[in-house]
Amino acid sequence: MTETTSPLVRQIDGGNWLPPREAEDLRAELFYQRAVHAYMTMQAALNVIGMRDGSEQAFGRGYHILPIWKDRMDSRTWVPTPNADVIYAMNYLNLKETGPLVVNAPPNVIGMFTDFFQRTLTDVGAIGPDRARGGLYLLLPPGYDGHVPGGYYTVTSATYNVFLFFRTVMGQGEGAPDPAGAVALAERTRIFPLWTPEKDVPAMEFPNASGRRLNMMYPTDFAYWTKLKEFVDYEPVSAIDPELRGVLASIGIIKGEPFEPRDWQRAALERALTDAPRMILALAQLGRDDDRNYYYDDRRWQVAWAGGTAEWMQESYLDINTRARFFQYAYSSAPAMNIHSTGAGSKYPFTYHDADGDFLDGSHTYKLHLPPDIPAALFWATTAYNITDGTMPETTQLLPSTNGYYDIPTDDDGAIDIYFGPAKPEGVVDAAFVETVPGRHFIVALRLYGTEAAFYDQTWRPDDLVKVG
Repeated sequence: MTETTSPLVRQIDGGNWLPPREAEDLRAELFYQRAVHAYMTMQAALNVIGMRDGSEQAFGRGYHILPIWKDRMDSRTWVPTPNADVIYAMNYLNLKETGPLVVNAPPNVIGMFTDFFQRTLTDVGAIGPDRARGGLYLLLPPGYDGHVPGGYYTVTSATYNVFLFFRTVMGQGEGAPDPAGAVALAERTRIFPLWTPEKDVPAMEFPNASGRRLNMMYPTDFAYWTKLKEFVDYEPVSAIDPELRGVLASIGIIKGEPFEPRDWQRAALERALTDAPRMILALAQLGRDDDRNYYYDDRRWQVAWAGGTAEWMQESYLDINTRARFFQYAYSSAPAMNIHSTGAGSKYPFTYHDADGDFLDGSHTYKLHLPPDIPAALFWATTAYNITDGTMPETTQLLPSTNGYYDIPTDDDGAIDIYFGPAKPEGVVDAAFVETVPGRHFIVALRLYGTEAAFYDQTWRPDDLVKVG
């Protein structure tokens, strides 16, 4: 029989408009799906906006204010995957207000500058252009067409807002790390506008961010959308590609126009705020079909970039699911964290699972066996995190972490055993134990700073965590 109407006419109501209620429901569903997509693709920006807002609420704002966690970062700082085993210094620079900024970076920093989509402008330190010698970095705002003087490591940001993230390495104390030298090094940082006379530049301030409750997390309520709208309005059009701007426009977020969602639109936006983070978590829970996120063919340790670049580029596509999960529980991604740089970069294997493939559960006790000769030229550390957002678990142990600076007993061959669980096993020293929250799943991360060849050729492999109680 020969058809006399086209396929889509036959598929959709014989060529007629939809029933009004169905049309409204479909429009609302599409709006919701676009909101989920916007949530996932904008999370990198909201992640660092939350960090900025929490920091500036506590310490004030300004390029000359550089908070430093001088007594290390502990579980009282709510921020994704904080590192208790280096000294953190973080600032949020606004090139729209200041124009070009100069940052005099100290030597031996492990750091980076990123725009507010957390796209790396440059590494700083051994992998950066200063090669750990320190130096003057010139940060130019988007569209800058003024004079660019020589003598600087010069980069141009796609956003007016720039994230400064410096880490300095602690020294060896008596059986424990000594932060004093690392703090003093971070306090050598100087930041000033390129064209401001020296007499008008305020002195640097280095408030101690340790020891206080700080909420530097991205919003989980409707502020997610209102802060995103403020960001879109503030930044140049060129900061976001047109297709993604189209997604944002489809949910009412358009640069320079009012954001006034109607009741049904607000309901869809609220629903996305509930569902999108659960969807991202589900992707991590169920895993990838290609298993390219695993470091080894026989162990559970994963790589945060799933074998791609620090920008989540796989060979032929941008891995948006993996990127969304990263910014749900972590922040800052730079080449030094992912490229194979022997003796200078860093690696961050992490795991959700024990040796049997079960999720790590804070009600149980686990042993992590680290074979001898850990391939970390600078230092190694291991930390427990909450699975949902990468914050540190709230226990009696403010620093849910241990590292190679502590006096940890070794086996005859130099291997080390670290225990994770709700209570310290008998006979285990404090420095070899990380406390967990009973009834709550957790992540274990292993940091290797100054990663050496044995890690890359896999002649050294960390064991999986083994349940022992």
